[in-house]
Amino acid sequence: MDAYFKENKVRLYLGNVVDTLNQLPDESIDLIFADPPYNLSNEGFTCHAGKRVSVNKGKWDKSQGIDADLQFHEAWIKACKRVLKPNGSLWISGTYHSIYTCGYVIQKQGWHIINDICWYKPNAAPNLSCRMFTASHETLLWVRKDKKAKHIFNYEAMKYGDFPSDVIKKPEKQMRSIWAIGTPKNGEKKHGKHPTQKPEALLDRIIVASSNTGDIVLDPFCGSATTGVSALRHNRQFIGIDLEQEYLDNLAIPRLSDMLNKNQSN
Repeated sequence: MDAYFKENKVRLYLGNVVDTLNQLPDESIDLIFADPPYNLSNEGFTCHAGKRVSVNKGKWDKSQGIDADLQFHEAWIKACKRVLKPNGSLWISGTYHSIYTCGYVIQKQGWHIINDICWYKPNAAPNLSCRMFTASHETLLWVRKDKKAKHIFNYEAMKYGDFPSDVIKKPEKQMRSIWAIGTPKNGEKKHGKHPTQKPEALLDRIIVASSNTGDIVLDPFCGSATTGVSALRHNRQFIGIDLEQEYLDNLAIPRLSDMLNKNQSN
């Protein structure tokens, strides 16, 4: 299988997520972070920079109906399980539009849930309708292949590590399952912004927590390649997959190239 982009510790693939995963070797990946479509593009509206804007992200984010959405999540999660090493782990991010479906699939396929994390966004966009609570968090599921698997968890790094993005930092305390991390900083949008872009601080924490130096990190919905940027920062290898050539060309490749150049100059 030819990579769309390949350089040093990075491989990017353009194509369908399941088809591409099915061509990777069995048990070859140490850590997977997945940010699948939330299926929330429903002609509604939200707030961005103080203005009312559409919530629509693109055709890739439109729901195909409950049954079809379930089948999609079943297929890509199953494909991830095959390529993940026995001691590897999978992280999935989502809102209520998708995360409960993913959680159901995880249990149905025999994975074991290690933690669910509440990612609290202190600077989340306000709610314009004023008819509900302001959505200010996403849920992260951290799972291993089965209950007996010996997953990686760098406990000391999480307890004593420096995470300046935290709103409240209590040194030398066990890290809790509520993470206060803001949305992506301006510097992370140098080449433009993906509509569902995650902050580097979030991926820094996940990658440091559940992988080791030299490990292979996979993002099956890599978008702007935030996962890859963080993986390279922490001396991991990265494999990314995306269906949209525009995101790879305009966001992922430029950001990863910047990080590769930075690493070479250090």
